Amino acid sequence: MSTVESVCNLMNNYARWSIRLVKGKGNAVWDEAGKQYLDFTSGIAVASLGHVPDAVANALHEQVDTLWHCSNLFEIPIQEKLAAKLADLSGLDGVFFCNSGAEANEAAIKIARRYAQKVKQTDRYEVITFDQSFHGRTLATLTATGQAKVKEGFAPLPEGFITVPYNDSEALKAAITDKTCAIMLELVQGEGGVHPAEQAWVNEIRELCDAHDLVLIVDEVQTGIGRTGTWFAFQQYGIKPDVVSLAKALGSGFPVGAIMAVGKVAEAFAPGSHGSTFGGNPLAMAAGLATVTEIEEQGYLQKVNQLHDVLVGELKQLQSLYADKVIDVRGLGLLLGLELSVPVADILTYMREKGVILLQAGPQVIRMLPSFVTTEAEIKQVIALLKEAIEQTA
Repeated sequence: MSTVESVCNLMNNYARWSIRLVKGKGNAVWDEAGKQYLDFTSGIAVASLGHVPDAVANALHEQVDTLWHCSNLFEIPIQEKLAAKLADLSGLDGVFFCNSGAEANEAAIKIARRYAQKVKQTDRYEVITFDQSFHGRTLATLTATGQAKVKEGFAPLPEGFITVPYNDSEALKAAITDKTCAIMLELVQGEGGVHPAEQAWVNEIRELCDAHDLVLIVDEVQTGIGRTGTWFAFQQYGIKPDVVSLAKALGSGFPVGAIMAVGKVAEAFAPGSHGSTFGGNPLAMAAGLATVTEIEEQGYLQKVNQLHDVLVGELKQLQSLYADKVIDVRGLGLLLGLELSVPVADILTYMREKGVILLQAGPQVIRMLPSFVTTEAEIKQVIALLKEAIEQTA
């Protein structure tokens, strides 16, 4: 069967670009015709160490010759090592491994409900989430997501989710009832337009959770593992969540997800309460442990903060130059949004044609997710091309 015929057999649930990537290394990817692109998305916040980083590739090569799968009926030493590392870096206690961000958020919802019902012996089950959030594509996580478009055609949706405006204290307070078990949020809404949470509001959420004995779930699928300049975004806000979900960058492109929880909540998962056939398999754990170790040993968190200052500085200059078209520059670390007064689709198409890949986060927001190994020269290359694109298309 030809390549063209095989593509025709794929379900049409992705609006794909007409590019077929066949190779990646560092910040570069190549299509089948040999054209090179600068990936300024890190594969949507996944390849934070660049594509095919040597440290992770070497760990996977070693593991692939040793053991791929053994199931969670057995103790898995490398799983224990990565769990210990994540617990140490986060200050949380228990870790559960799965395969994706959606699965991690599904597990977070389940453990919050189980804590309320089996540990606290209440009948609480409702989870409060926020407008423009994105938590996944399973039935529970798309219901938790604060965007109507992802829910179309999937009714009836599971009950037990209340969505309120982001950064709105009064709306949040009004939504809490004797059925509420958890509050779930992203500290930077990536898919929803790159909107950081306000510090005072986050402090209030933590206080509300303490006052009402609610589980605070922070979705760090996109922000975790150094993306914002600290290991986890919650560390910049000076709070300690009860549950944190991870995926994307944890395995540098190898599928792996996780939740971390404080001790009292972690205890809610007893044998048989939740599980995953492939979750925590030795290959995924090798990728995760190598990724975290490389970030730690090479001092990449400092690099993220340095690159943030350079990129934001360049974007602010762009805003000054095109004040009528560039509305805002926002975000944390290397998760940044550039909001324009016009739709950005044509700008992104122009950039791709010129060899730079960027993302949207809504009709008028360009989302930038460069890797931790990005150079200042590459940043200047992107900015120069953005100037061209704005002048040519906006």
